[in-house]
Amino acid sequence: MTATPATAIQHIFADKRPFAQCHASTLVQFADHTFLAAWFGGSKESSADVGIWGADYQQGQWSTPRLLAKTRDDAHWNPVLHIDEDGRVYLFFKVGVTIPDWETWLVESDDGGQHWTEPRELVARDRGGRGPVKNKMIILGNGAWLAGASFEKDGWDVFVDRSEDRGQTWTASDLVDRDPAVFTGHGAIQPTLWESAPEQVHMLVRTTCGKIGRSDSSNGGRSWSPLYTTDLPNNNSGLDLARLNDGTLALVCNPIEKGRTPICILLSTDNGQTWPRRLDLEIDEGEYSYPAIIATETGMAITYTWKRERIAFWQGSIETERKPIS
Repeated sequence: MTATPATAIQHIFADKRPFAQCHASTLVQFADHTFLAAWFGGSKESSADVGIWGADYQQGQWSTPRLLAKTRDDAHWNPVLHIDEDGRVYLFFKVGVTIPDWETWLVESDDGGQHWTEPRELVARDRGGRGPVKNKMIILGNGAWLAGASFEKDGWDVFVDRSEDRGQTWTASDLVDRDPAVFTGHGAIQPTLWESAPEQVHMLVRTTCGKIGRSDSSNGGRSWSPLYTTDLPNNNSGLDLARLNDGTLALVCNPIEKGRTPICILLSTDNGQTWPRRLDLEIDEGEYSYPAIIATETGMAITYTWKRERIAFWQGSIETERKPIS
């Protein structure tokens, strides 16, 4: 696998910002090619002042960050943006003092994220976190919505939430089986999903065993194969994947077992069996983590945490990148 450095990375904001730290970004693109990004920000992760912030990208510039959601004086976590078939925007996020007590909340917007509905719980009285835990949801070819989810309690386990009525009700799959002798440590969390053919759905997951985990479904995400390891290293940090318009898989991750640098794009043309092409987004020492990636008409767009101080943004393609991925 050979690597090439990326060019034209932007920061959504610089040192002048209304929070000390930020993390866990998410991204959507609208039909007019503008973007909306969101992340959590506050004095530090898990502090009571942490809320969900966002900014718009228009004509090559990002707007000033603005507070999108703050339901109460408890920490907010891991926003996930989603656009439905009609262009309605959904913003999911977690609220809670500790991760095992997370509640999943939701706001919606019909004007591109300028105004939002009152927050509501995704699944009433749930504790632990239903719905998307970090990465974007996918809409299957048959119209079903799938959300990669996980619990962090006595161990870490992944599952998938499925909605067949455009998010009104949700059905959780069973927890994906994992062998604790293989998936050592806490386990696995934060699935990223893709559909390769009708009803054929796959996930890659963050783990504590030093390798990215994978599971597959042949029935639209209702049930899943036991989790198995891939050849890709994982540093117990978030990753995300998008299936591009030509069918190529683009995975953003830290392809190492320890640390959070470099952060890279890996490409696969055989449904994730091999990843021979790589583009480095960041290689200098520092924390570059928790990426989000979406497919665009011309390639892909990505956000990620930059040293917990900024959110970085990159968009491009194999063809337009100054030095082609090779």
